[in-house]
Amino acid sequence: MAENREFFNRRLHSLLGVFPIGLFLMQHLVVNHFATYSPEAFNNAAHFMENLPLRVFLEFALIYIPLLFHAVYGVYIAFTAKNNLRRYGFFRNWMFMLQRATGIITLIFIVWHVWETRLAHAIYGTEVNFDMMATILESTFMFWFYIVGVVAAVFHFANGLWSFFVTWGITVTPRSQKILTYATLGIFIIFTYMGIASLIAFAY
Repeated sequence: MAENREFFNRRLHSLLGVFPIGLFLMQHLVVNHFATYSPEAFNNAAHFMENLPLRVFLEFALIYIPLLFHAVYGVYIAFTAKNNLRRYGFFRNWMFMLQRATGIITLIFIVWHVWETRLAHAIYGTEVNFDMMATILESTFMFWFYIVGVVAAVFHFANGLWSFFVTWGITVTPRSQKILTYATLGIFIIFTYMGIASLIAFAY
């Protein structure tokens, strides 16, 4: 029973990391990328998302609750998984280790980001707009904190996407897994670029 429960939890953890959390991450980075066009473009995109019907319900059902399970179980995996880097120093073992490390970094980053934006809006009524992000990123420390957080989050998603396809038996052959490696690398590069470009637009 315990093995079946762990198998189910790991499958659910992998699934939620892609649907809906991964999709939300990509959507969030796309919205932020409007900052590279102009402050008005970002504000319009952000306000459109803010005014979606049933937004609060959708946020809890599709973001906060899945993210809570993914984070809690992910921390459990990170601190119980055994890395074999010294014995098996190949590429996938490094990805295994980095997946756990970026998971912890991403969790810290998300908690702080939600506190600075969503909770600030809920508690103090601070408007979530271009000026808010520009003020946050005025600090050199916060700018680089966000850079590290965004890179970690995108890597965690992209590498987790590779694991999802393998775990769910979608890519089972070495050739398909190699192709998937290049595809997820492309996703990592594209969305990392979008995230960093957005941060630079906010800060400068």
